[in-house]
Amino acid sequence: MRLTLRRPDDWHLHLRDGAALAAVLAHTAARFGRAIVMPNLKPPVTTTELAAAYRQRILAALPAGAAFAPLMTLYLTDNTSAAEIARARASGIVHAVKYYPAGATTHSDSGVTAIGKVEGALAALEEHDLPLLVHGEVTDPSVDVFDREAAFIERVLGAIVRRYPRLRVVFEHITTREGVAFVRGAGPRVAATITPQHLLLNRNALFEGGLRPHHYCLPVLKREAHRQALIEAATGGEPRFFLGTDSAPHARHAKEAACGCAGVYSAHAAIELYAEAFERAGRLDRLEAFASVHGADFYRLPRNTDSITLERSSWTVPDGYPFGGDVLVPFRAGAAIGWRLATPAGS
Repeated sequence: MRLTLRRPDDWHLHLRDGAALAAVLAHTAARFGRAIVMPNLKPPVTTTELAAAYRQRILAALPAGAAFAPLMTLYLTDNTSAAEIARARASGIVHAVKYYPAGATTHSDSGVTAIGKVEGALAALEEHDLPLLVHGEVTDPSVDVFDREAAFIERVLGAIVRRYPRLRVVFEHITTREGVAFVRGAGPRVAATITPQHLLLNRNALFEGGLRPHHYCLPVLKREAHRQALIEAATGGEPRFFLGTDSAPHARHAKEAACGCAGVYSAHAAIELYAEAFERAGRLDRLEAFASVHGADFYRLPRNTDSITLERSSWTVPDGYPFGGDVLVPFRAGAAIGWRLATPAGS
């Protein structure tokens, strides 16, 4: 069985920088036409000038002949100015601004400490029609880690959407029934991305046979009822749910540690993993819209015109990939995936 799709895009991707960037970029470029690239480097990408420089490093690292286009983002801080938002919009290379609650996830220490400190930037985003991308979790230590997405909706996101009704918002990597319900009820300017791991795994996967650090991501995996809600949203044909892998590479030693990093690396087989999830749901016919149409339309970008082909053929994921001087352990390492990329993008 073969499945040909309009070339998809990844609307949430971590590429890192330097040797790490060079190690992982080819996986994404083989499958996706474009990707929204996260700005949480060290130091973070907080200005249009830094975004332009990072974009050039990505383009320089592309394999020969690759047609992949990085779509850049800025990292929202308490000090982001309205003037910087205007510059970002005028640049033509910055396509969104990322809101990390300070301390919420990897390299988020420079994130927003209080919503009141970014009101000017949010107003500028609304004025210039530049989307806000949201890591939707509170960092209040009194809130259970499994409830932090729902608390963020109640405490922060609902207020943003009400206060800035013309602002386009992407609620990234939603993980709960509450997240799905919020997007459905919020109107046409609010959308969400969904990762492959949150479609394929529930929180039991963190503890299968022992602690599984390579299944640890933020937001964490949730109960099976939440996974089922995500499957329904992703495969239901609704235009405001679309593909965003949140693929996040970390060296093995940074994951298998006393305080391991959050992040699942899925770029090596991203579209194949989504095909597996959609096939299990009996909705392969809706994969193309989720992967190749809805996101482009929400970002107001043209849909890709070339295609990729997948074949129904099982293969075993390597135990690891080279990652600078270390090893990167991918999602499904050492186990089988039922779909294989048959032709690279553009062929």
